[in-house]
Amino acid sequence: MLIGKRILLITGGGIAAYKSLELIRLLRKAGAAVTPVLTRAGAEFVTPLSLSALAGERVYQELFDLTDEAEMGHIQLSRSADLLVVAPATADLMAKMATGRADDLASTLLLATDKRVLIAPAMNLRMWTHPATQRNLAQLRQDGVLISGPDAGEMACGEFGPGRLAEPAEIFRAIEAALTDGPLKGRHVLVTSGPTHEPIDPVRYIANRSSGAQGTAIAAALRDLGARVTFVTGPASLAPPEGVDVVRVETAAEMADAVQAALPADAAVMAAAVADWRVANAGAQKMKKDGSGQAPALLFAENPDILARVSKGANRPQLVVGFAAETETVVAHATAKRLRKGCDWILANDVSPATGIMGGTENAVVLISEAGAETWPRMAKAEVARQLAARIAAALG
Repeated sequence: MLIGKRILLITGGGIAAYKSLELIRLLRKAGAAVTPVLTRAGAEFVTPLSLSALAGERVYQELFDLTDEAEMGHIQLSRSADLLVVAPATADLMAKMATGRADDLASTLLLATDKRVLIAPAMNLRMWTHPATQRNLAQLRQDGVLISGPDAGEMACGEFGPGRLAEPAEIFRAIEAALTDGPLKGRHVLVTSGPTHEPIDPVRYIANRSSGAQGTAIAAALRDLGARVTFVTGPASLAPPEGVDVVRVETAAEMADAVQAALPADAAVMAAAVADWRVANAGAQKMKKDGSGQAPALLFAENPDILARVSKGANRPQLVVGFAAETETVVAHATAKRLRKGCDWILANDVSPATGIMGGTENAVVLISEAGAETWPRMAKAEVARQLAARIAAALG
């Protein structure tokens, strides 16, 4: 799949820079050519010689190389590649990209390119979760930058949490997905998935039985057709698919914010099982029994209607697909929901316990559109996803 493709690989400064060597090996093995660019900070962790030996090409480090600049080398480098990859992408590099700074070779290449860019962030947990980094991340997503990782785990600093560089094999698969030609190449599709958790107190929450399996399969199927997929997921039991931009949330309010931040998009598939209500009087501390036999009174407030907001908002995608999980009169309820929400299609299914669909591996859906109701046979959720992705590709043209 990568034979004949050229990757411009920018290695930023961080202990995870050593993983760029394995990434080069995987890319070369798959037939890709790799042009390495090493930042000044990156050279503190890996040597130009090691990058050059694995890539089989010269390593570029300095912006003001007179021989290259006489031929506008930074322009040529940035545009001769099929994809620019930044691994690891440090907080500093992300900040430069988000604000359009160009004060060294790497940042100048990223600003001068007309090709797609994929970054694999890596940094300390607190740097990753800092509001400034998260603002920059949201801006980069809005600019169309692809994101791989980061993973959660133990870090070199001894802390544990999100911020670890994704493994080279995962970044490699994200690169493959970015360079896949398909009917959705160049399209951006937003997919929501999984349940939401609405806190009762710091240790308890209200949720539903969604596993996230159908939304995960849909995101993977759209990715396989060449789409750039933003995958907004609640705390599902399944891992997100590789090669998509993952945004993890817990509550419906967080999901609503993440969805708005991911727009604009060409299509939106709202497969998440979003809680209709949240606890308005959630406890700041763990609620305890007082021996009176009286349960605490929970007051509920309605959660934001994410599907309606997307369907009727200013940044409305060309195609909006909703889901309706019902336990009775499925088609009638789903048909009314489509009109009420303003979406184009609704995939309705019967999730009553006897069906085994909620949390299972199969699904039986009815596609409801302006043209009417179309019943699909029961099949694996992966096959439902492939058929839906094909319909989306046809609808987007």
